[in-house]
Amino acid sequence: MASAFFTGEGKVEAYTSFAEVYDAFMDNIPYEDWARYVGGLLREYGIRDGLVLELGCGTGSMTELLAEAGYDMIGVDNSLEMLQIAIEKREESGHEILYLCQDMREFELYGTVRAVVSVCDSMNYITQYQDLVQVFGLVNNYLDPGGIFIFDLNTEYKYREILGDSTVAESREDSAFIWENTFDEESGINQYDLTLFVREEGELYCRYEETHFQRAYRVQEIMDALKEAGLEPVAVYDAFTKEPVRKDSQRIYVIAREQRKQNKEERDNHEGLYCESYGGRGAGSCLWGNSKGCGGDGQGQP
Repeated sequence: MASAFFTGEGKVEAYTSFAEVYDAFMDNIPYEDWARYVGGLLREYGIRDGLVLELGCGTGSMTELLAEAGYDMIGVDNSLEMLQIAIEKREESGHEILYLCQDMREFELYGTVRAVVSVCDSMNYITQYQDLVQVFGLVNNYLDPGGIFIFDLNTEYKYREILGDSTVAESREDSAFIWENTFDEESGINQYDLTLFVREEGELYCRYEETHFQRAYRVQEIMDALKEAGLEPVAVYDAFTKEPVRKDSQRIYVIAREQRKQNKEERDNHEGLYCESYGGRGAGSCLWGNSKGCGGDGQGQP
């Protein structure tokens, strides 16, 4: 999920500048291994094909890999700049992926999906507990009966012992960044002050600044939020294993299951909302493939 950063003019959408160089600086992420792990979890719960939603899809690296594995992918992110890069990848791969520019706290779909996934600590960007419950409630709403929700989180240990009060600096051929971290244990908020230097033309580099915020959640807080949203917690693993969470786990994976809808009338009401949301309310930008039409507000179409 794209976070928020601040300038002298107020709140602005994040990942605006970072989007241009995001993949270059994330080249140390073994996306193929992550996709195999997530795909293995999906298959374990009987989901081998069908519609899968990725929340906080960013530039579409994981979305593409899951599409390659045979899933019909939908990607949601609230950074149009990141999604534009995802669209370029889609054009190269030929995968029929639907991208929607929406805030995950308010995302809307036409109907339900077999599974929802979210990786790269996107859920940590939800810094308010009630917002997290709201996201989980929407996931529960848009999952098929018995559908599966798989997501990862950075842990409190990682923010406190690894990231907190540290500075990371890296450079690439046409860009460089300085990433300063400040972790507040009382609030559980980790603040990233990001300074980017991006080559514009010749030897000219432009400087950009962004501030990102993530929250460390305890496992019990996540379990409480899932239950409050109507989801059934199923498993919590130390990342990329089937082992229990350790005190020094830096990333964890959580699996939850949709609780079957109470009655048909409730489901019919939701289905009416799905159609209405793309019939004029314009909840978010719709970035369709060339073979499809957009019933939303039409912003950002390729």
